[in-house]
Amino acid sequence: MTTVPAAVPVLEAIADPDRFQSAGVTAIASGHALHDTYTAFLPPLLPVLIEKFTLSNAQAGLLSVFMQWPSLLQPFIGYLADHVNLRYLVIIAPAVSAAAMSLLGIAPSYAVMALLLIIVGISAAGLHAVGPVIAGNLSGRSLGRGMGLWMVGGGLGYTVGPLIIVAALNRVKLEGTPWLMTGGILASAVLYVRLRDVSSQTNGGAQTRPWRQAFRSLRPIMVPVVGITVVRSFMSSALGTFLPTFLKGEGSSLWFAGAAMAVFEAAGMVGALTAGSLSDRLGRRRILAVAMALASPLMAAFLLAHGSVRLPILVALGMCALSIMPVMMALLQENFPENRALVNGIYLGLSFLTNAAATVILGALADAFSLRMAFTLSAAVPLLGVPFVRWLPKGARHHDAL
Repeated sequence: MTTVPAAVPVLEAIADPDRFQSAGVTAIASGHALHDTYTAFLPPLLPVLIEKFTLSNAQAGLLSVFMQWPSLLQPFIGYLADHVNLRYLVIIAPAVSAAAMSLLGIAPSYAVMALLLIIVGISAAGLHAVGPVIAGNLSGRSLGRGMGLWMVGGGLGYTVGPLIIVAALNRVKLEGTPWLMTGGILASAVLYVRLRDVSSQTNGGAQTRPWRQAFRSLRPIMVPVVGITVVRSFMSSALGTFLPTFLKGEGSSLWFAGAAMAVFEAAGMVGALTAGSLSDRLGRRRILAVAMALASPLMAAFLLAHGSVRLPILVALGMCALSIMPVMMALLQENFPENRALVNGIYLGLSFLTNAAATVILGALADAFSLRMAFTLSAAVPLLGVPFVRWLPKGARHHDAL
């Protein structure tokens, strides 16, 4: 990363709002990566926690919900970020989440684990409500590229995180994981140096609309946004939460299950950056339709395959399934430039909440039938979202023709 004063990207963005400020966007994406490295510990930990506390699949899925329900706060945080500079929520998030996630291994009870995950969820809500908006403010006309880089940060964290926690479990067991928090604390110290002068406000907040007016303007787009988000959540929850548990239940080692999770997330990084950049040129709706149409058959192929043959399928699946969110974020931010933080908070809050609901549903289905049955359902649902794409706006600078 090129070393420049943290204030420079923001000042340049204000002077030339159409220019892509790579140094600033990269700093925000790096913070996202460092934070999500720790939140990615949970899926590989689930099989171990299930065994330690004798949990059902529904109880295990509920742990993910505890981490996701604070996403209800994101619209409120986003509204504040349009009016007040909330950059410190991005700066402190890696340290807070790292400490809480690293303490899961020594939690004495299910209730303590739930409390730690709620703390992580609050930290994550602040980061995800504010971080993409700062990245969007610095992306100029290349919003898709900026949101792609933001998602690459998260994908990198979710790629590295499972490998780190699996290696730690193999070496020091659950009881030795608290030392891992050191990396998050150091990361927040570095982010303070890099981001202490950036702003979460667009144009200083001068053109921000009142929340009632902003909500009225959002109404026409919310039906397709909700539809796409709901159907996407089943596949993202199945793979993002239960993939290691599913593979371990079918005979794979914990190491292979963690590696498969890393492969899926790494492919998602490529998909997010590629889809985001392509949507700047080809249109948001076209990219969304293609990604959603391909996700279902790829999931079906994954379920029919066995062993290492699943890995290349996971690559293609990750590229499709994880490319939807950055394109949606770019579409919403470009259509609501006066309230970027608010609309970003609403979308991400909705996304996290639907993921939480889908996780509980899939966990209950797994307990009642099997995890394979739950994964089969998640393979069929994304196709239902394709018709909603036509109801989305064509974008501020693009002319989609589906």
